[in-house]
Amino acid sequence: MKNEHCGQESRQLIIAAVGDSLTAGFGVDPSASYPSLLERKLRADGILCRLINAGVNGEKSGELLARIEDILSWEPDIVILQTGTNDGLRNVPPLEMKENIRKAVRSFKDRGITVLLAGMKNLRSRKGDFDGIFAGAYPEIAREEDVILVPFFLEGVAGVAELNRADGIHPTEEGYRIVVENVFPCVLKAIEKARLAASSHPYRGM
Repeated sequence: MKNEHCGQESRQLIIAAVGDSLTAGFGVDPSASYPSLLERKLRADGILCRLINAGVNGEKSGELLARIEDILSWEPDIVILQTGTNDGLRNVPPLEMKENIRKAVRSFKDRGITVLLAGMKNLRSRKGDFDGIFAGAYPEIAREEDVILVPFFLEGVAGVAELNRADGIHPTEEGYRIVVENVFPCVLKAIEKARLAASSHPYRGM
């Protein structure tokens, strides 16, 4: 049965998958990146959409802020925001990371874009309270900014050797398929939210 959230009679949704190498699909064919796999899954569910892979290898949250205007120029209906991985790997203070992510979320919200925030955990543990503050930043921002949260983007993938490349960080194609399953229900919620918002602002018709 085709999904009833949006049918083929609706205009094409533009979804920007914004993030670092986990979004870009480092180490796999572009067709096996999670944005490509997600686009195919959404279309198979009857959702007319275009996924823009806006992942940048090695990017930290602060660097993301420098390209916000470029992302806004695409006029996406939805942004899936996955960032912070490299902040943890490079020991960026988690409170600094949190503020960068909050600024990005607000930049998208201020333009009427529905935001889906991908929760992360630090992939290389640090001493003290670093890891707890890091992981807690995502649900706190989601709650305070009223955006949809994927609790943990790499649920079922992180730490599983056969689902990751030799570096233990970047998923294999099979790993990305699990990522898509993690993200998919939240994307459907984001589509519902975006359509409700569009119904209040007909000029953004969807």
